[in-house]
Amino acid sequence: MPVHKIKTWLFGDESKNSPEAKVDLKKIKPYGDHLGDGAMQLSFTLPLAMSPEAKEAAKIYAERMGLEKVIVASAERIGESFSFFVVYGHSRQVLDFTRVKVPKAEFEIFSREEIESKIKNTLKRKIVVVGATTGSDAHTVGIDAILNRKGYKGDYGLESYQGFKVYNLRAQVENETLLKKAREFKADAILVSKLVTQQDQHLKDLKDLTLLLKKEKGLNPHLIKIVGGPRITHAIAKRAGFDAGFGTGTLPSEVASFIVGELTKKAN
Repeated sequence: MPVHKIKTWLFGDESKNSPEAKVDLKKIKPYGDHLGDGAMQLSFTLPLAMSPEAKEAAKIYAERMGLEKVIVASAERIGESFSFFVVYGHSRQVLDFTRVKVPKAEFEIFSREEIESKIKNTLKRKIVVVGATTGSDAHTVGIDAILNRKGYKGDYGLESYQGFKVYNLRAQVENETLLKKAREFKADAILVSKLVTQQDQHLKDLKDLTLLLKKEKGLNPHLIKIVGGPRITHAIAKRAGFDAGFGTGTLPSEVASFIVGELTKKAN
């Protein structure tokens, strides 16, 4: 028997797993053991005491979600009347990836030298940025990563640029306080960080801030409003009245580029 036939007999058709295997972007399915098999893993909790009936309930529930060949791989008691399950199954659903559109901030990424040069030669003054984690949110990891000199992933924060003057108000800052400081420091941009909230409180906070911005007197009429955080997308930010929304993984230089790009457009 030829070697390639022996390998196929032992390991299956490896051509389906190869990087060269053709992917139909109009019929995307999860990748499990090979392309297009639709295999996936789910974990969930049911409000049922652990029992054979509870395991069967988990299997039936996954099947009613549309999965086939369902296997309950793991079942654990996590309390008096609760059980945790890990199930495997195959989905028949396909997705046309070519129709997936995600609104995102469109802007040019500049190098550090380009950012400094545009500030020095076009704006001819420092850019003032006021940032805070607002509301009840006590987390400062995101706002510190963007504003503080140390930055994030080797990409230094806005404080490290000669052309930026940064005021980091830190955490649990009321919207009124943020706007008061923005007015006092004559801010060109405000950065709002929203990390962890319950029951979509972050969205309510952002809408409240937008309402206050409309009433506030004495702010820069061209104030750039940016919000960031793991639950934030550009679409959410725009709906809340902001100029841009940045999610997890955004680098300080990207935020700097957006601010500089917006201000230089207005300057020209």
